[in-house]
Amino acid sequence: MPAKTPTAVIADDERLMREQVVARLREAWPELEIVGEAVNGREAVAMVRSREPDIVFLDIRMPEMDGIEAAKALAGQAHVVFVTAYDEYAVTAFEQGAVDYLLKPADPERVRTTCERLKARLDTKPDAMTELLAELAARIPGGGAKPRDYLRWVQASVGQTLRVIPTAEILYFRAEDKYTRVQTATFEALIRKPIKELVEELDPEEFWQIHRAILVRMDAVEHVGRDIRGHQVVKVKGRDDRLEVSRSFSHLFRQM
Repeated sequence: MPAKTPTAVIADDERLMREQVVARLREAWPELEIVGEAVNGREAVAMVRSREPDIVFLDIRMPEMDGIEAAKALAGQAHVVFVTAYDEYAVTAFEQGAVDYLLKPADPERVRTTCERLKARLDTKPDAMTELLAELAARIPGGGAKPRDYLRWVQASVGQTLRVIPTAEILYFRAEDKYTRVQTATFEALIRKPIKELVEELDPEEFWQIHRAILVRMDAVEHVGRDIRGHQVVKVKGRDDRLEVSRSFSHLFRQM
């Protein structure tokens, strides 16, 4: 009698993040069948209950119902893997519990390790994780709320004028000579803050570093293609801009 095909549901409100996790899983565990993709916690709970997957990958921060609340609602109905931007308190709790986690952006080697652990657990009943979920809820204020304050605006020079630009309006940052270019949909500006400092100050779920000199806002990405040299390039929504993805960061979009 053939072995049952393992199944999973992916839950993340960011499409590109879902696609990246799916791509990593296909590389690491080709036999795993993705039976659904949810965009929030409530949808994830309904999908798991109706499709009964073996595994559910839950982003901690999701609208309507966060990943922690979704895991509580599912209470042992599927093996849970949390997906999160780096948070030292949450990661410490994960490592002390019988649950796995993936950090954003999903690293191929880490995904392979997680898949091997999941394979070993498939024949066991999923853990309800009551104590762990209580600890996570206590460690992360507001459950899926952001655990720290990230940069929400920058002061930048536009000619002789100083402007205050919300990061929600910024498409990308690119290092140019002694300055960093700040590109919005309607204008560009300059700041002196280097990319390496911006990486530490911006929300990693909103901005991804794709090159040592480039940070791009993920919801500004229209698609990822290749140039005539075969290098990955990001096309920015509403603009002709194409940003090169360096080899060091090419794994972010592999098979996406």
